[in-house]
Amino acid sequence: MKTANNLIKTGLRCLIAGAALVSASAGAQSNYPNKPVRIIVPFSPGGTADMLGRLVAQKLTESMKQTFVVENRGGAGGVVGSDLVAKAAPDGYTLVVSGVASHAIAPTLSKKMPFDPIRDFTHIALFGGPPSMLAVHPSVPAKDLKSFVALAKSKPGELSYASPGNGTMGHLAAEQFKQLAKIDMTHVPYKGAGPAVADLIAGHVPAASNTLSTMSSHVKAGKARALAVSSKARVEEFPDVPTFAELGYPEMVATIWFSLSGPKGMPQDIVNRLNAEVVKALQAPDVREKLKPEGIETNNMDAKAFTQFVAAELKRWAPVVKASGAQVD
Repeated sequence: MKTANNLIKTGLRCLIAGAALVSASAGAQSNYPNKPVRIIVPFSPGGTADMLGRLVAQKLTESMKQTFVVENRGGAGGVVGSDLVAKAAPDGYTLVVSGVASHAIAPTLSKKMPFDPIRDFTHIALFGGPPSMLAVHPSVPAKDLKSFVALAKSKPGELSYASPGNGTMGHLAAEQFKQLAKIDMTHVPYKGAGPAVADLIAGHVPAASNTLSTMSSHVKAGKARALAVSSKARVEEFPDVPTFAELGYPEMVATIWFSLSGPKGMPQDIVNRLNAEVVKALQAPDVREKLKPEGIETNNMDAKAFTQFVAAELKRWAPVVKASGAQVD
């Protein structure tokens, strides 16, 4: 009897201790964040990833009453900075601006990936991103996408197009379009979006596949002619530029999306709170106004749906990457 009572007392003590630990853990999480949070942008300053990361960091700093610090760690198309976060503690204090380049394209592009884009991350929230735009130099006689396809078919392999580089979304979007339209164009890869656009407007290449945000000012200035964009619907800033989908290419709905992720194993309540705060931030009128010229559509996807989206994008782009023959190793 005495042994039984001792066992009961020991069991009660364990239950009380366990409850205290759970309570302490919940309390710690409910106080999140209680110190500055790092958001790693795995690209150089000045690009879309950097702009979105800083916009969201500012809003999270305001709403969560704690500093969210952006730190640029570029390299290998977003892989270097992302790998740093994949190996960080899953406490919510080290996050990364993830995206299609690092988490959907790079895993197929490289045979030496240091992380698994699904297994090694907690995917939190989708920011969105600009669509791709196919544009030509004003000297090109094709005035629309249909006549451009006809021109390309009349000169197999003679037309060239610029992109920001091998394996970039600009490259892959153009390669997918080539497959769908059954045309042959020569890819001219550049080291970044800026040089690719510079050679387009100088007339050194007849066409370019790049982000709308990079092409925007040049199209408005008449230095380039936009033929189509890869968004679901026409972009408000360019109402006269049709989408690939409405021109008969429904597979060409895509954006160069960016997002917020953390290391695997983050507490779900922290993930849910960050997701809610990011969604709220992206809906803020001043943020939407800043994103409008970029053609970026925001969303209210929860963390679970966003994780499924990343997996679907990984599956979507793998065959396009393989067909393009692009590699980085």
